[in-house]
Amino acid sequence: MPRYHNASTLLASAASVFLLSTPQVFAASDSEVAELRREMDAMRREMHVLQSRVAKYEHTTTAANTHAAHAPHRLVEAPANEPQPVFAEAPLAYHGPRREADSHIVLAEGPLLSWKEFRAASSKEEAVHIGGMQIGFPQGRPTIASDDKAYAFSVGLLFQEDLGGFLGMTSRPGEGAGNFNKFAQNAARLRVYFSWRYKDWVANVTPNFGSISTDGSVSLFEANLNYTGLHNTTLTVGYFQPRMEEESAERPVAFEFLERPTIVNLVRNLAGGVARFSVGGEHYEKRWLAAAYFTGQKYGDRSKDTTIVDSQTGAVVRVAGRPYLSKDIDVHVGAGATSVFKVNENSKGRQLTLSDNMEVPLGETNLLTSGALTNVAQIWAAGPQLALRWKRFLLKSEYYHIGVQRANNSEAVHLPSLGFDGWYVAANYTVFGKPRSYNEKIAAFTTPGVEYDFDPAHNHWGALEVSGRWSVTNLYGEGNQGGTGINGNQQTVWQGGLNWYPNRHFKFMLDYARFMVSRSKGVSGNVNLFGRDGNAIVGRVQASF
Repeated sequence: MPRYHNASTLLASAASVFLLSTPQVFAASDSEVAELRREMDAMRREMHVLQSRVAKYEHTTTAANTHAAHAPHRLVEAPANEPQPVFAEAPLAYHGPRREADSHIVLAEGPLLSWKEFRAASSKEEAVHIGGMQIGFPQGRPTIASDDKAYAFSVGLLFQEDLGGFLGMTSRPGEGAGNFNKFAQNAARLRVYFSWRYKDWVANVTPNFGSISTDGSVSLFEANLNYTGLHNTTLTVGYFQPRMEEESAERPVAFEFLERPTIVNLVRNLAGGVARFSVGGEHYEKRWLAAAYFTGQKYGDRSKDTTIVDSQTGAVVRVAGRPYLSKDIDVHVGAGATSVFKVNENSKGRQLTLSDNMEVPLGETNLLTSGALTNVAQIWAAGPQLALRWKRFLLKSEYYHIGVQRANNSEAVHLPSLGFDGWYVAANYTVFGKPRSYNEKIAAFTTPGVEYDFDPAHNHWGALEVSGRWSVTNLYGEGNQGGTGINGNQQTVWQGGLNWYPNRHFKFMLDYARFMVSRSKGVSGNVNLFGRDGNAIVGRVQASF
């Protein structure tokens, strides 16, 4: 367009020069002068027509540029004197085929990137630069960063909504009905991840608007400070979730089933669990990982129980390795351990009740319980983790033993130590899409990979997997362990599941569970006086960024 700029002005100037110079060049008769004037009038008319055409062209070009301004752009530079952007066409969104490392679903809960890794991830993504700032989506998360990546702020999301119900839960005469809805909905996790970065220092604050057991609860998932400047190492202090089990290390985004096996839920909440005050860190290499944390109370403990006079302390440790790996085979071996040096002391002393649902996250009545364990001096748990992937097939299992030591410093009857056990075995097969693979940064297996986003017109269907699991938890240690006539009981759950991934950010799940729980008077409302069994069908929709 520059060559047409002010074209009418240039034409007018040239004509003026020609007209002014004409009387000096020609010494002509009156008739010749008259002829020249007629020619000048004709030239003026032609210039007017030309000016109109040029003006029309300039208007059309401006309109086209105005329309193009509404198309996607990527800001690439700005003048030094003013932070005004210069736009360039942005590339189209990438939908595949993806590399193995880029095909798996986004983990909303980390692991954290070091500053070096963050800069590398940011440089690969589409970004907009405005006056020394960069706006982009590294690993799918909206992020604002300085051009040198030293400062950054990002917002993430985990959304999990469950719906389903129970079948065959009719109570026996004299037994409480309990809460087992035939159809219900529950917001399991509604977490918004806020992350602030200055180089290798990262602060995370994550409110949680969902709950596995109580739809509508609002609480805190995490609030912690992290340092990532050491090689493959993250050091953490604050409210955090230390992970000692392979199942927990996978993160909820990547679960094969809606929730963890019961034994995993019980041991992780002894000295770990969501929003536990923690000080520690973890380090990984290609073939191994080690993690250790000193832990304290959970966020909200003292507001829920204002009679607490001495807060809990404990520790969580995990080690894991890959003794063998190849293109088709990956072997995982690990161990986790946790210890509660002292539990919270309140107006009832130091006591603890172990209890969990039937691995169905709809806010139902818990049927498994240990009863209220009093005079608890110390609790510990430990066990191995094993997993084997062969091509598209994955088999994994964990076993944990829980030990409860009692204090006998009063005149009361002697309280024996207690021992509980639990395990699970899970199998998984990827029908289509890339199979589950090992994530060395978390020492756990992650989701199937989506090579192409869901697009039926081009025969792209995302990824699909089927899973099965057998889970057993036994909380019976001694008779009357939870008080007079109150014993612990045992729970067995068989599950089958189907998971579909249309792309890297969305997931649809459908689970069937068959559960059998032995009797215990320790269940509130006399709901399990004779033992209960039943079925549940539950689905989940999930989004993660």
